[in-house]
Amino acid sequence: MLVRRAVTAARTHPLLVASSAAAAASLYYAAATSPSSTVPSRIHWNPRFFSSSALQTQSAMQYPVNKPDSEWRAQLTPQQFKILREKGTEIAGTGEYDKHYPDKGVYECAGCGTPLYTADMKFKSGCGWPAFFDAIPGAITEITDRSWGMSRTEIVCSKCGGHQGHVFRNEGFPNPTSDRHCVNSVSIRYNPDKQAKWEKYSKDAAK
Repeated sequence: MLVRRAVTAARTHPLLVASSAAAAASLYYAAATSPSSTVPSRIHWNPRFFSSSALQTQSAMQYPVNKPDSEWRAQLTPQQFKILREKGTEIAGTGEYDKHYPDKGVYECAGCGTPLYTADMKFKSGCGWPAFFDAIPGAITEITDRSWGMSRTEIVCSKCGGHQGHVFRNEGFPNPTSDRHCVNSVSIRYNPDKQAKWEKYSKDAAK
């Protein structure tokens, strides 16, 4: 009976149903990315439930590392493929690097190994995902993402196009850039042997 009513509503009021779905998605994502989120941790949003302009944009772009999905599936774990290639997200507070704050090292793209962030770019945001206030110059590409009924800035690896997360600006965090790169732990891997410092890029930019 409920299914029949839903079908009838979709046929007679398609715009109402579509707008309600988009609004629900917007409210959920806003709550899920808030440091004070009360969304149950068992909920895992599905990027395919709503159309993703960012997913379409990625498919149209070319990157230095360009592989068919069959090769990515063979290389990545199912969760890595879902997030890096299908733009999913891990559940807040469950990622390996959420509370990981090393003194040195580099966070690399889990898809192609490209260095993306240095350890001293990471800061405590309380959002439930690894947060960085900057990225290694040229390592990250920004894409306008209008999925979920809102406009956000997606960040992907510039070498392979692997989805990292989103960047949020002017949130009031006391960091050098006022930015928050909200990154999935699954999208990155920590390499303690590679050394780089954010201060180096600051000095170069000042020249």
